[in-house]
Amino acid sequence: MISHEHRTSLAFALHDASAVERGVLAARYEPGPAGLRGAMPEAPVPATPMPTPPAASSHREVREYIERITKRPGEVQRGVLVEILAQNEPAEYLRRIGVSGAAPGADDAFRRLAPLTTYEDILPDVIRIANGDTSPILSGKPTREFLTSSGTSGGERKLMPAIAEEMDRRSQLYSLLMPVMSQAVPGLDQGKAMYLYFVKAESRTPGGLPARPVLTSYYKSRHFLERPHDPFTVHTSPDEAILCVDAYQSMYAQLLCGLVHRADVLRVGAVFASGFLRAIHFLEKHWRRLCNDIRTGELDAEITDPAVRAAVGRVLRADPVLAGEIEDACASPSWQGVIRRVWPKTKYIDVIVTGAMAQYIPTLEDYGGGLPLACTMYASSECYFGLNLNPICKPDEVAYTLIPTMCYFEFLPVDSGSSAEPDRRDLVGLVDVKIGREYELVVTTYSGLYRYRVGDVLRVAGFKNTAPMFSFVRRKNVALTIDADKTDETELHAAVSRAVRHLEPAGASLVEYTSYADASTSPGHYVLFWELRDGGTTPVPKSVFEDCCLAVEESLNSVYRQCRAADRSVGPLEIRVVSSGTFDKLMDYALSRGASINQYKAPRCVQPGPVVELLDDRLGPRYTTNSPADFVSSTQPTPSTSKKALTSLKDHLQKLVT
Repeated sequence: MISHEHRTSLAFALHDASAVERGVLAARYEPGPAGLRGAMPEAPVPATPMPTPPAASSHREVREYIERITKRPGEVQRGVLVEILAQNEPAEYLRRIGVSGAAPGADDAFRRLAPLTTYEDILPDVIRIANGDTSPILSGKPTREFLTSSGTSGGERKLMPAIAEEMDRRSQLYSLLMPVMSQAVPGLDQGKAMYLYFVKAESRTPGGLPARPVLTSYYKSRHFLERPHDPFTVHTSPDEAILCVDAYQSMYAQLLCGLVHRADVLRVGAVFASGFLRAIHFLEKHWRRLCNDIRTGELDAEITDPAVRAAVGRVLRADPVLAGEIEDACASPSWQGVIRRVWPKTKYIDVIVTGAMAQYIPTLEDYGGGLPLACTMYASSECYFGLNLNPICKPDEVAYTLIPTMCYFEFLPVDSGSSAEPDRRDLVGLVDVKIGREYELVVTTYSGLYRYRVGDVLRVAGFKNTAPMFSFVRRKNVALTIDADKTDETELHAAVSRAVRHLEPAGASLVEYTSYADASTSPGHYVLFWELRDGGTTPVPKSVFEDCCLAVEESLNSVYRQCRAADRSVGPLEIRVVSSGTFDKLMDYALSRGASINQYKAPRCVQPGPVVELLDDRLGPRYTTNSPADFVSSTQPTPSTSKKALTSLKDHLQKLVT
């Protein structure tokens, strides 16, 4: 058992969380026509140096490389596991489970003996490394840093050990992205990308190792700062603005430079959809000030960071014509299509819109005026996983191909009807998954995670050659529960999406939401915090919010309805409307507690404590159904609701056992 004091000192008072679905990915290279390596070596080899990003003439070779490794993923995966075990042969963890990493048949022994692990299982080892123990505990190579999770998806903030070679692996993914994207969208070498990137001030463990978000690690690395010129990856943001830890100054400078290069911008984006929308809201608030800077050629005095001022000064010139054009684009009463107006040559918006980010799709489409939403990569603090080989697909068609050279992938079948703890014998390999089935992702990495449960639930959507493609479904176990009911993030989002349709006739829309299970009442009940944008001339009637409450409850699963209508063990769902800007305050709070602006996602479920207090402090009206009988009468007027709920549950259980 790890003490609370140990946890607190290790996390440096930063709140923890889950893996991040988004990403970056990488692949291994070997000598060849374009320097691409198509085969995994059968024996361990030294880490391959970072290759020069491919020029336009080599994009075809990169795509051919992807074709090769996706035609034999099973063979590649066997080689990866052998290589990981041989590299980590000195690791104490492998000896602990009875595996000799360099011995013949080590991969078979690992598959037979290695248990499933979670962060709780490796936390004692993480603490030893963080406190300065340099012996080979998890990896055969020294841990060089800890990569921190975002602290917003669920659970506790985690510190993931990383070896130096992981940076090569992450960096190489960027060499795969543009060959895929340039095939889908020609001409990207003829302009610039306005991507908004941010870093977090890093901490150090008691043993002196950096602890920082994965993208902060990358943006501070030589791989990013010393990158060679590539016409396909020219960004508008100066490195100095990206590396500024003051989020306001960084955002202001990056947007200003993006406006200065307005005529050259071909694509815009950020890591998450929520982060990009935060930038648009920032522009909505500050466009007059930004235009004044462009008109006068003088940077606003509030930007005080010397490096940022110098970098912006290299591109900022007095340009009254440009300032007028941007003012015309922003001054419209409606911001529908504003991205096309401000950056008229933009071909797509590059953001993650899967999982919890799906709720932002309508807003992005509104601001984008029909621009495609490109969702390109899938990765986490634990490891980088895969990329979307059809990046300009519809958001609900996004599927990631896991690159088999990144780590050793295994999968736990997700059985919603089983309460048994999963076992290593349940695992299936990358080439053994079945189309349409859902699985929890499990990885074994070069940095020393072994059969580690990432917590992401994926659905097999199809195949690229013989390599499976996965759609992201949800984070596992991010749920509301009062009694026997369990509501996961996906189900909650679907219910909220149905309910907010009742707001449309009144001219209102949902800006953001979160939820928590309020156990302080008897019985306990679900609470939804809604921040609204009111576009109507009159307030939304109380009856509309009551209809919203009812619509959410009617959309939830049969077990919830049983608890609510028959057992009465769950009370009426409540909607609490919060004031405008509340979720910006929630983000500010998360950032102050150590979350990364790159990785931040508004949590869909929160626990009682400071976050709920913050939300309640900005509370407006509260709504529930008209009376306790409303939900009962709406679900089944005849026969009795109790009978219907029990019948529904019985049918559900029967389906599970058959």
